[in-house]
Amino acid sequence: LDLPEVTLVAILGADREGFLRSETSLTQMMGRAARNRTGRVILYADQETGSMKRAIGETERRRKAQMEYNKKMGITPETIVKAIDSLDVFGFDPIQEQLYDDHDFENLPKEAQALLLDTLEQEMEEASLNLNFEKAAFLRDKLLKLGRLRRKKKPRGRGARGRRG
Repeated sequence: LDLPEVTLVAILGADREGFLRSETSLTQMMGRAARNRTGRVILYADQETGSMKRAIGETERRRKAQMEYNKKMGITPETIVKAIDSLDVFGFDPIQEQLYDDHDFENLPKEAQALLLDTLEQEMEEASLNLNFEKAAFLRDKLLKLGRLRRKKKPRGRGARGRRG
């Protein structure tokens, strides 16, 4: 997310190793607060993990390099200022989002439905690889919803023959 207004990032359970608590993920989440001159990060944990140590070390290294560069070039850091309407939370525009409308999905031929579901799944995987978790979660939720619609059309019960006996 490119949200310059963020002044506090609090990461709960920072010591739980995994996808969202890896060195890369922690570094990226901690970097969100760096967009604001008064930004702060709090890592809540029972113990300091290797991922936490490396992420903190990388953040400190970057901060030191930036401060040296700023001093050398005579730069005074300022918080970035953006209009709210210029923020793109999901990484795509509302028109593209309408393509995933449930009503349109029900009216598509089965082949097009399958293609759309495959495309959404690929976009979700790409978003998660690019650490765009908001877009990935949006697409996951959309896949779940569309998947349910797709299953709804399948016949239920014991089949065309009725009861087995």
